[in-house]
Amino acid sequence: MLRLPTQFTYHRPKTVAEAVKIAADHGPDSMYVAGGTDLYPNMKRRQQQPKHVISLVGIEELHARSGDAKSGITLGAMTTLSEIEHDAELNENYGAVTTAAESISTPLLRNMGTIGGNLLLDTRCNYYDQNYEWRESINFCMKCDGEICWVAPSSPRCWAVQSSDSVPIVTALGAEVTLVGPEGERRIVASDLYKDDGIDYTHKKPGEILTSVHLPAVNGWRASYRKLRRRDSFDFPVLGIGAALWFDGDTVTRADIRIGGAGSYAIEAAKTVEMITGQTLKKGDAATDELLRTAAQEAFKPTRAMDNTDHEASWRKKMAPIFVRRAIEDCLA
Repeated sequence: MLRLPTQFTYHRPKTVAEAVKIAADHGPDSMYVAGGTDLYPNMKRRQQQPKHVISLVGIEELHARSGDAKSGITLGAMTTLSEIEHDAELNENYGAVTTAAESISTPLLRNMGTIGGNLLLDTRCNYYDQNYEWRESINFCMKCDGEICWVAPSSPRCWAVQSSDSVPIVTALGAEVTLVGPEGERRIVASDLYKDDGIDYTHKKPGEILTSVHLPAVNGWRASYRKLRRRDSFDFPVLGIGAALWFDGDTVTRADIRIGGAGSYAIEAAKTVEMITGQTLKKGDAATDELLRTAAQEAFKPTRAMDNTDHEASWRKKMAPIFVRRAIEDCLA
């Protein structure tokens, strides 16, 4: 059995300001923990070894919720995935978000895991998510303790994969997030939070806490989340498609489609979006079917499936257009 390191200090602040101060006092030796479903396994595998663990569970403001579907809903970052999964208002108006939440791991872990934690989920890789002894036997990897990316040994960068289920749909919807740190508070578009880098995968500044997620007002858009994995429960996505389409009647006025599980961030299917924007889409219409087949195929090229997660990379890449098309068709229902 893997065990947590015995030498670290556990802090339980009551306010965001207190948590930020603790992090500032201890610098890179500290890390925040929300539900612990990501950090604690990483600590057990000695991938991350903070000397100071700052729990956010006791900060009431991070559990808050405000707004409604007409104005947009703000969720505190410590809102659990189970709370999102079983929320009637979210299910009615933000069904794609609840679909993503309920697809994560198992009920027990969804009771612990939070929306903020899932948005900041560590990138994953077959060569990284192993115990210390396994990683030591291959001389470690670039993401932790080594100097080479075993996925692409000649590459100067890490190709670990962004495997969050919430990120593709939250970014496709144009949601925003609030972060609070030593320099104060800032609110940014969620898509601007992420980098195309397996190691340094977010623009979150040192000591910052993601405090809330702002879902947009329901206003003429429909959204979908589609997930590919080996088993129907528990597994991380090897492909996660978040799609949001804005309509005027049957005409798409705006669209955003993100491909998760196939790169170090949720990749935009830009060419697919370009092809369907301004088009009239009707479920069951022959012209619509042909357009979606052609447009979805454009998601093949930007999908960066590599030998870093479950399933064969070439098959995962071939599945991207299929799942993009299904996600778009969901929005026509």
